[in-house]
Amino acid sequence: MSVNKNKTFIIAELSANHNNSFDIAVKTIEAMADAGADAVKVQTYKPESLTLNVDNEIFGPKKEGIWKGQRPFDILSQGSMPYEWQPKLKKIAESLGLIFFSSPFDFEAVDFLESFNNPIYKIASLEINDIPLIKYIASKGKPMIMSTGVASENDIQLALETCYGVGNNQISLLKCTSEYPATVSQANLLTIPKIKKRFGVNVGVSDHTMGCIVPIVAVSVGATIVEKHFILSRKLGGPDSTFSMEPDEFREMVQYIRLSEIALGKATLDVSEKDKYRRRSLFAVENIKAGEMLTEKNIKSLRPGNGIAPKYYYEILGKIVQKDIIKGEPLNWDFFV
Repeated sequence: MSVNKNKTFIIAELSANHNNSFDIAVKTIEAMADAGADAVKVQTYKPESLTLNVDNEIFGPKKEGIWKGQRPFDILSQGSMPYEWQPKLKKIAESLGLIFFSSPFDFEAVDFLESFNNPIYKIASLEINDIPLIKYIASKGKPMIMSTGVASENDIQLALETCYGVGNNQISLLKCTSEYPATVSQANLLTIPKIKKRFGVNVGVSDHTMGCIVPIVAVSVGATIVEKHFILSRKLGGPDSTFSMEPDEFREMVQYIRLSEIALGKATLDVSEKDKYRRRSLFAVENIKAGEMLTEKNIKSLRPGNGIAPKYYYEILGKIVQKDIIKGEPLNWDFFV
């Protein structure tokens, strides 16, 4: 993955927001680049990759959620991206400076993506337990990003061990809430440092909430990857429109993430000489003659810091000065014995 390790890797998810129009897909990718994305992710599947074209209790119309009343097969048929578009879109994205990659959902999709050198593989949350698919993808030796929206600790461990077992250690994990749309209260972003510590990999967030507060907070707790769905306009409709960001919203998110990175800076308790000078030190607040004693009345702690540090205040009280000191002069160790 050719990524600047000092910057959050920001992925714009195209998903079903092409609305079955190659022209809309191209315009969306152009808008992603203009909004500051680092990468565009698509999904490579046919409806049969995930479901069956039957109308029974399992595969029939959904009974709740934003896709209520629709069969999974019909939803996926509407949202799938034609395979022949993908090599063309990859060239367009790369000409705009974007990394183009995909989530495959079966072996056939992986083979197809390999045919035009897909650079990164994404494992969707609901595929976290498809160990044969994960093993096959990992065997290609490419960087992998795995969402953990419905994964237990054991699920994550098994998926990682599967990748490691075929020699692929280029794995990142995404904290994800697999609800569409998700609420901020479901984000549980403190899981990010926990995952990072537990598994020792890069961790990011795949976010389905509206707005950009979740990605910004995620970056502040250690996320190095942010993935958000992107659409030219929610008025276009489509399966993913209700939880996708429009270009101006995405651009604002990118700007806030970049500001967050600047604000996070580096962990340091160092103090510059300039800042040390701005602190307090000990001064004469009266004219003091040679041979006189330093007292609470003739010295005081004031700004700036070009005299003896205040921590020595009680140590020098009662000392006799060996030269005249003018009011407003910073105290120096050479002044007394």
